Amino acid sequence: MFHHRLDLPLVEDATGRFMVWIMAVMVYLGIIALAGALVLSGMAERWENGLTGRLTVQISPQPDDLGTGTGTEVDSVAPLVQRTEVALALLRATPGVARAEPITLAAAHKLLEPWLGSALPDDLPLPALIDVEVADGGGLEVPALADRLARSVPGARLDNHAAWLDDLRRLARTAQLVALAVVILVGAATLAAVVFAVRTGLAIHSPVVELLHLMGASDQYVARQFQAHIVGLALRGGAVGLGLGLVTLAVLAHAAGDVSSDMLPSMALTPRQWLALGAVPLVAAGLAAITARWTVLRVLAALP
Repeated sequence: MFHHRLDLPLVEDATGRFMVWIMAVMVYLGIIALAGALVLSGMAERWENGLTGRLTVQISPQPDDLGTGTGTEVDSVAPLVQRTEVALALLRATPGVARAEPITLAAAHKLLEPWLGSALPDDLPLPALIDVEVADGGGLEVPALADRLARSVPGARLDNHAAWLDDLRRLARTAQLVALAVVILVGAATLAAVVFAVRTGLAIHSPVVELLHLMGASDQYVARQFQAHIVGLALRGGAVGLGLGLVTLAVLAHAAGDVSSDMLPSMALTPRQWLALGAVPLVAAGLAAITARWTVLRVLAALP
């Protein structure tokens, strides 16, 4: 394809070098935009899968837990450990709750490490956390459970992650729409560049095209000449853009390695997503071939 024999001297055109770099830039931008959308979409999906069907109960420390209460109040609340046991018993006795387990202090410290560091003071007032798994089809009434916890356990709050997940879904959808708009704009600019290159080539080589017609060559034959030339340029430029895109993604993945492991889910792409990125140059070459053929046939059909 790169060295296809052409009867038209298209290889000598300056538009060839122009097209290679245009295709390289367009493929590069398309790969970066698509990769960003895939990473964010996959990250949101992993977060949602990890939190769907899960609840978190947070029991905040009270003054007596911190040693600041007088301990003489008539309705003084129980210590944090006892309130946690009461919440666990209530949760485990609730229909629709498959599992309720307290999150250990070591696990809570690990969750805070990315923000506060590993040297956390022992007297840091942390709330007690309980991880709750909801049974499939259990019909759990979350608002009713939250109300019972608030009445039975002072300082208890139930979080079903709904608001956070809604924000995450909205962010993922917005990013996908932006990436789609970028890909569409890149594709439109690429097709415009192909049309310009083909029309310029036809204008430069119009005497040769007329000679081929006199020798019996059809418009389809001339279109195939331009199509083969444009596809070769598109594949060469696409290979350059793909290489630059993969290098950029590798650098970003290396730079974000520590952050993604501590604060975010894995941002690695799946094999199917890597295949989708690798198909971008092929899709660009296919669109360029169709556009080149359509442009040549349209221009030649308008000639007298």
